[in-house]
Amino acid sequence: GLKIAFVEVDSLLANYQFCIDLSEEMVKKEENVRATLNDKTKKLEQEQQDFQYKYENNAFTRARAEEEYNRLMKKAQELEELKVKLAEELAIENQQNNMQLHDSIGNFIKIYNADKQFDFIISNSGFDNLLYGNPAYNITGEILEGLNNRYNNVTSEADTASTDTVETKANTTTPIK
Repeated sequence: GLKIAFVEVDSLLANYQFCIDLSEEMVKKEENVRATLNDKTKKLEQEQQDFQYKYENNAFTRARAEEEYNRLMKKAQELEELKVKLAEELAIENQQNNMQLHDSIGNFIKIYNADKQFDFIISNSGFDNLLYGNPAYNITGEILEGLNNRYNNVTSEADTASTDTVETKANTTTPIK
């Protein structure tokens, strides 16, 4: 007969320390981007208000007013371009993180299954793929424990060597003992 098991992906991702660490790192980066953009936006708005005040009070010659207006318009355009660039960079990094997670889990499951010899290991997210599964065939806990043990070993080794990088963690396929 066929040997089938399933993994609850939602639970796996919510409890896999590598996923948690990547998510926290992305939240920090998103907050930094948001703070940077907010700061630049406030500075630009202040410059625009200063320009408006000086313009209304005839503090500029016509040529100087035109020059300052063009400078502020260019600065606003550059800010919009920066917003797009930073959003694209975050999206690319998020996509790379998702690929690392997928690779990490897929590689671990191959190692895990070399011993267990399942014919199928099905992923389950809510009712997406599996409407019912006998809990005896749910290997989420075993997979999660193995992934976290492997990640923690890599993390502690990296801390010792002081080269703690996401790439090192994601590309390591050390079998669990």
